[in-house]
Amino acid sequence: MLRAGGAVASAALLLPLVSAGPSATAERPSSGALQHDFAAAAAQYGVPQSVLLGVSYLQSRWDAHGGAASVTGGYGPMHLTDARTALAEAPHHSHGTEDARGDDARPARTVTGTALPETSELPARLRTLDRAVELSGIPAEELRDSPAANVRGGAALLADAQKKLGRPLSENPADWYGAVARFSGADDTATATTYANDVFDVIRTGQTRITDSGQRVALAADRGAAPDPAQAARLGLRTADTGNTECPRTVACEWIPAPYEEFGDGDYGNHDLADRPASQSVKYIVIHDTEGSWDTTLKLVQDPTYVSWQYTLRSSDGHVAQHVPLKDVAWHAGNWYVNAKSVGLEHEGFLVSPDAWYTEAMYRSSARLVRYLSQRYDIPLDRQHILGHDNVPGTTAATIRGMHTDPGPYWDWSHYFQLLGKPFTPTAGPASGVVTIRPGYLRNQPVYTGCVQAGQACVPHGSGAVRLHTAPSEDAPLVKDIGLRPGGQDSTIDVNDTGARASTGQRYAVAGRQGDWTAIWYLGRQAWFHNPRKQPTAVGARGPVLTPKEGVTAIPVYGRAYPEPAAYPADVPVQAISPLPYKLLAGQRYVVGDLTAGEYLYATTFDTAGHRVVRGEEMYYEIQFGHRVAFVKASDVRLLK
Repeated sequence: MLRAGGAVASAALLLPLVSAGPSATAERPSSGALQHDFAAAAAQYGVPQSVLLGVSYLQSRWDAHGGAASVTGGYGPMHLTDARTALAEAPHHSHGTEDARGDDARPARTVTGTALPETSELPARLRTLDRAVELSGIPAEELRDSPAANVRGGAALLADAQKKLGRPLSENPADWYGAVARFSGADDTATATTYANDVFDVIRTGQTRITDSGQRVALAADRGAAPDPAQAARLGLRTADTGNTECPRTVACEWIPAPYEEFGDGDYGNHDLADRPASQSVKYIVIHDTEGSWDTTLKLVQDPTYVSWQYTLRSSDGHVAQHVPLKDVAWHAGNWYVNAKSVGLEHEGFLVSPDAWYTEAMYRSSARLVRYLSQRYDIPLDRQHILGHDNVPGTTAATIRGMHTDPGPYWDWSHYFQLLGKPFTPTAGPASGVVTIRPGYLRNQPVYTGCVQAGQACVPHGSGAVRLHTAPSEDAPLVKDIGLRPGGQDSTIDVNDTGARASTGQRYAVAGRQGDWTAIWYLGRQAWFHNPRKQPTAVGARGPVLTPKEGVTAIPVYGRAYPEPAAYPADVPVQAISPLPYKLLAGQRYVVGDLTAGEYLYATTFDTAGHRVVRGEEMYYEIQFGHRVAFVKASDVRLLK
C-alpha cells in the first residue's frame, strides 16, 4: 500500500500544475489599476513585487470578490481575515439533508449544514486584518472594501513578518521564503512549507489572468527564484501528526481519525471497515464542500454518531486532514453504491454564498490529492469519475429530493481540471454529436436566487453551469425534473435547484441545433442551452454513446448498479433493483462512462465477520443522464461509436 506520511517535498518535486493563464473567452480588461496597486504597495513596504503578487495569487487569484468575505472571513486580493465582521454579515445555510450512508439496509442518519464558530473561538489566522490595521494605519472598512488598500495591508503584513524573522527587506524573492510561509497562517511546518513552495512555483512559472473585475494582472516568470525551506523550519511551528495519512508528498497532510465505535442498539459509526481495492474497486472521487468552518467540520467527523469522509481541505492554506483510511468505506455521498466505490473530499466552504470563495491554495492541494488518488486507483480524470456531490444520483425515487447540491454552480471546474492537467479542450469539430459543457467562468453569470433568502437574487458571480430550456429561447420554460418535482412543477433558478443545469466538463449527446442554441439529451428529453459561436458555452467532443436496443420504446434508469437477485448468498438480504422515475426513450442518446458488473457491499453490523461483497453477472453502463450520473442495464441498450 502506498503511503506518504505527509512529508513535504521541495519545490522541485511538486507535481506539475497547468498554468491558468488568461481565459480564451475572457473579455478585454478595463484597466491596469490593480497591477499598479501591487507595484505601489511593494515599493512602499520594501516587498519584492513578485512575492506580493505570488502570495495574492495563492490567496485569491487576484480577485477582489466585490468586497465580500470568504468562508474563512478573508477579504480582498490578499485575503485579509476579519472573521468577526464576516460572522456578523454572513447568512448561515444548509445544502439540504440526507442519509449520507445512502443504504436501504440501515436507518437514515441525517446530515445538516453547520454554522461558523463563535467569534471567541477564532484562531489568529482568521484575524489578520486587525494586524494589518495596526501596521498600515488604514481603517478596517477600507482594507475590506478597497482592493488597493487591501494590497497595501498585505504588503505591510509580509514586511512585518520579514522583520520579525530578523531578515532584511531584500529585493531577492528567495530571502522572503520564511515570511511567505508565515503569511499562510498555518500552525504547522509542513503546511507553511507547502504554501510557500506553491507561491514560489507561481513566481518561477509566472501567471497572467483577467480578474473578476475585468482587469489584467501579470506576474512575469522568474526562473531563478529559489525557495529556501530551511527558513520555514525556523518559524517554531508544530509538527503535525502524519500518522496513517495517505497523501502525495506535495501536500501537507495530518491524521485526525474518524471513530469506528459501537454505541448501543446495534448502531455504530461513523464508517465501515473494508479492504479496498482488494474487496472492491475504487472508481469515483466525490468533491464536497463542508457547509461549515474547518473547526466545526473536524468536530463533526470525530463524532461517532455522525457521518464521515476521507479528507477535509482547509480554505486558508490548503492544509489536508485525513480521517478514514482509503481501504475503508466512508459515509459521505448519500448513495451506498457510490460510497462503497469512492473517496470523499470535503472542502471548507458554503455553496450558497457566491463570494465564500475557494482559495487557489485549496484548489491546488485538492488537485494534487485527486491526481494522487487517480494514479493510485486508475481513476480517469473526467467528470464521470470526478463527481461533485451534486452529481451523485439518488438511490430510489424517494431519495432524489434529499440529495445534496454541493459544491454547486460556483465551483470552478474548468480551473480545477486545468490544475489536474486535464483541461477541457475540443476533441471534435463544432458539428460533433457530443459536446463538453465549457462556459467562460467569469463571463458566465446566470442569475441564481436563494443565496440569502428564497426568491432573492444572488450577487452576480461567475459560474461553470449553463441553464437548460424546453425550446431554443431564453423565454422558454426550464426543463422539468420529475424526480425532484413529482407533481410536474417547473424547475427554478434557485442556487440549489439542479433540475435544469449542465455543468462544466459534463459531456452530453447532441439532440439538435438551431442558430445559437444547442439541444442535448437530458433526463429523457431535449434540453436547449445558449451556445453562440462567438462565445461558446460548449465545445465539440468524442466518446461512445448508447441508445435503447432495437424494438424497445423505453428503458429504466437506475441510481445504483446492484446485482441480480440470483447473485445473493442465503445470508445476505436481496437488495431491490429500484428504477428511478425517469425513462430513456428510443432514439435518445447518452454519453457512456463505465461498464461495470452489478455489485453490493453488505455491511450493516459493527462486527465485520458478516460483511459480504456480492457481485452479479448483470452488467451496467454509467451514463451522463441529467445533472447527475445514472446507470442502465447493458442488456437494455446498444452501444454506438
